[in-house]
Amino acid sequence: MFDEVRDHWYLRPGWREDRSFYTWHLTFADDASVATLFSAYEAVVASMPGIAPVPLEWLHLTLQGVGFADRVEPGELRAITEAAESRLERFSPFAVTIGPAVVDPETVQLPVTPAEPLQRLRNTIRAAIADVWGPDAVPELPALNPHITLGYFTTPAPAAPLLAQLAETPAHTATPTLGSVSLITLTRSPRLYHWTPVTTLQLTP
Repeated sequence: MFDEVRDHWYLRPGWREDRSFYTWHLTFADDASVATLFSAYEAVVASMPGIAPVPLEWLHLTLQGVGFADRVEPGELRAITEAAESRLERFSPFAVTIGPAVVDPETVQLPVTPAEPLQRLRNTIRAAIADVWGPDAVPELPALNPHITLGYFTTPAPAAPLLAQLAETPAHTATPTLGSVSLITLTRSPRLYHWTPVTTLQLTP
């Protein structure tokens, strides 16, 4: 448990406001079931003090980073994309359950379960990066914690009132089938992550 939420918006190592990052994400702007789930929680998230809600178009699940855009050569990125496309030819779409929403120390988020197919998808992307750069050069990330963030806290605050506020909202879930993964150029502006798509790879039934 935790007693306080904290500001999410400190700069992680290597980040500047004007720097972009290549990364593989799952995105949900075109998923009707996720849009319905987003709407179910939109009002309660927006009403929480000290939070920056995430607009529907920028909902995402982070899978695997590649590197800062000013450090990755275009040819390397093409080779990684081609390796991922080849490996994903053997990866089928899969269903997940998203939600219900929870408060964690930096966000209000929707857990995504089960983690196992998402971990396999991440491992496949990592193997594609290793095909190009070698296994020792694959960027490390924390252990996969699959979730979609609905809002990021912007200031320290007691957690109990926020937990109680969310508890008053009925629990909602969605059960989409995930059939694609996107390579994006991620940019961080004040209190928002947004991106430009590079390519989207379809999973093959």
